[in-house]
Amino acid sequence: MKKPPFGKGGWGDFSTILITGPARSGKSEWAERLAHESQRQVIYCATALENADDAEWTARIAAHRTRRPATWATVCAPIELSATLAAYQNAQYCLLVDSLGTWTANLIELNDADWQFQVTQLFEQLKTHPALIIFVAEETGWGVIPAYPMGRLFRDRLGGLIRHLGGQCAATYLVTGGYALELNRLGVRIE
Repeated sequence: MKKPPFGKGGWGDFSTILITGPARSGKSEWAERLAHESQRQVIYCATALENADDAEWTARIAAHRTRRPATWATVCAPIELSATLAAYQNAQYCLLVDSLGTWTANLIELNDADWQFQVTQLFEQLKTHPALIIFVAEETGWGVIPAYPMGRLFRDRLGGLIRHLGGQCAATYLVTGGYALELNRLGVRIE
């Protein structure tokens, strides 16, 4: 298997990677592999809000935790993702953000102006951030259009965020069917 181009001759000291795909496709595992292979200090930025009343959700979070090396630090960033990234301004870090879909869901009740403010803050942070940042994002909208307004709003916001971020990243991967496909090399960018 081809190794990702980290370090000299590759993406250099700064880069942002987007990993997207459907549910249960292996997105997080691919992100974790890239983070590990970066040979940087990994800061796992969890966007999930824990809910002790939801046993299935708690089990999902626990499964993610047990898969990660004990040497990785974990920070919770369910709302203030930009501020969390700002707190780790070091080229020796690899920040793994899992996931943008959960972050979008956490902010779904914001009005359009406040949502756009959050997105703008995130992109402003990425312009000068010295760390390697790996984003995991769920693909939505590959099927039926949601029949309810909140579902359509979520799909549209996350889809727009992924599209914009994908155009800014050094590498964008689609993980599906057990494969990670590097879209930057295989695809043509739609402006």
